[in-house]
Formats: sequence, structure tokens, C-alpha cells
Amino acid sequence: MNKFPGFYNPNRIGTLYYPDYAAIAAAATQTNLPPASDDKQNVHLVIIDMQVDFCHQSGSLFVPGAAADIQRTIEFIYTHAARITNITCSLDSHLPHQIFHPAWWADDNGAHPAPFTMISYEDIKSGKWRPLVAPVQSTNYVKQLEAQAKKTLTIWPYHVMIGSMGNALDPELFAAILWHSLARKTQPTWLTKGTVPLTEHYSIVQPEIPVPNHPMGGKNKQFLDTLAEADAIVIAGEAESHCVLETVEDLVEDFTNRPDALRKIYFLRDCTSPVVHPDVDFHAIALARFADFKKQGVNFINSTDPLPF
Repeated sequence: MNKFPGFYNPNRIGTLYYPDYAAIAAAATQTNLPPASDDKQNVHLVIIDMQVDFCHQSGSLFVPGAAADIQRTIEFIYTHAARITNITCSLDSHLPHQIFHPAWWADDNGAHPAPFTMISYEDIKSGKWRPLVAPVQSTNYVKQLEAQAKKTLTIWPYHVMIGSMGNALDPELFAAILWHSLARKTQPTWLTKGTVPLTEHYSIVQPEIPVPNHPMGGKNKQFLDTLAEADAIVIAGEAESHCVLETVEDLVEDFTNRPDALRKIYFLRDCTSPVVHPDVDFHAIALARFADFKKQGVNFINSTDPLPF
């Protein structure tokens, strides 16, 4: 497609409004695009956590650059609608009491940690910070996180809370996904993650530390199987440094013995931005890992490039 639908308004990106479903449906009908079931090549677009709290300036964990990332992602969908078979969107979804939220922790004076505080295993042992919920499990988690995931627990602002406006997808992006679904006669897939209190869950594929006996505490094999069936996997989303990086990391790990599978991953490098932290250069960390992924066969392209598949 060379022309965007008439209802599309890039000036609304980053704002809250109610999409005109009737106008979207009418525009989708007028495209006369073939149904996705007729596609000879299965192209799966994965959009990670492009939600209000991350992508709107008033959001509680705003990622600078996210609005422009959304615009490029939307225009990628409209431009390549006839080639995109499936769209999966993840929704980071949290509860008030989770191990990475301030209410879970306190110091000797009962004060909760400020957002972006890093809590190490040594901090817990020294009494600098103490878990108010599940103290034994919380302490073990932080110890495991450092040993297995090579990370220090980060305390985040309350964000993408279930039931809140911040949990929703940006409305203009939602309109594009609805339009694609109606135009191509295909269902979008919505994956929620992040509701397990005792673990962080950046990646769509699995939490940072597995939580046995919890339905969302392990690897999402169904999602991995779906991607394995695709001929091309295109990835965009927020934030580059966390949920996007961890998802790609897990995909590379899962496909590590299948070079053909790694080569079918296409990362839209102009459709993602990093979390800005006062002390940690998350962007540099992400770029270093992306360089490793590229050596293993993952493709990095811009959303405006001709499709290389």
C-alpha cells in the first residue's frame, strides 16, 4: 500500500482518545486486501509493550522516543499490510504489590525505595533494604537474579497497572492493528505478562527467574511454536533495553541450534528506544547484545527499508 487510511492521524500518537471503530472498519473493507489465510509466506509482526505508560509523555515510565517509534511502527503496518500475516502484541501487566515496586521494600525507617533504586543481595544482607512481602523468597530471588540472570533488581515506578489507562495500547496503534485485522481477516494475538508477584517478566517468552507451579511462571512454549512456524519474524516495541532486548535474547537462545530460524528474525531498529536511567547506560548494554545477535544471524533493518524477504 502506498497510501495510509483516511482515519490515520499521526498527530494523535501519544494522546488518549477513543478510536472511531466504524471508520476503521469501513476503511478496512475498502482495501480489498486478500485474506491472510491466502499468504504464501507467513510474516509475523511482534509488537512489544507499546502501551500508554511507556509511550505517552505523561505515562509513569515514559520511554523518550517512543512516540516516534509508534509512528514508524504504524506506518510499517499500513505500508506492508498485504505482507503481514499475523500481529502479536504483548501487554506488560502489573499489580500493586510486586517485587520490583516500591511497596515491596523498606529501609530501617520504614521508607520505601525511590523508583530506579537498585537493590542487591548485599543490600539485603546488610539490612539496607528489607522485603516486606515473602522475605525468604524475595531474598532468594535477588540472589538468584544476580547469579543466573546477571542482573541487579531494579525498583520501577508503578506502571502498566491492570485496569488502568496506562495498561492500554496507544490508541492510534490499536487502530492500525484493528484495521489490519479487519482488512486481512485475521485475528491479532494479545499476550499479557508480568503478573507473577515474585519475579520480573521483561521478555514475552519467560520471566527472569522461573516460578514453579504458576501458570505464567515458565516458558511460553505456545508462542515459541507459533513463531517457529513463521517464515519471517519482525520485531518492534518498548523498551529496547528491557522487554525488547530480553525477548530477542530468549528467541536467540531458543533458536540457537537452528541458524535458519535465527536468520528469519528481523528487528526494526528504528521502532524501539531505551529506558533512560540516571546511572546505568541501558542503551549501550542493549547495543552490545544486539551486535552479538547480529553475528548469530539476526537481521537489523529500518522500518522504511524494502522488505528483504
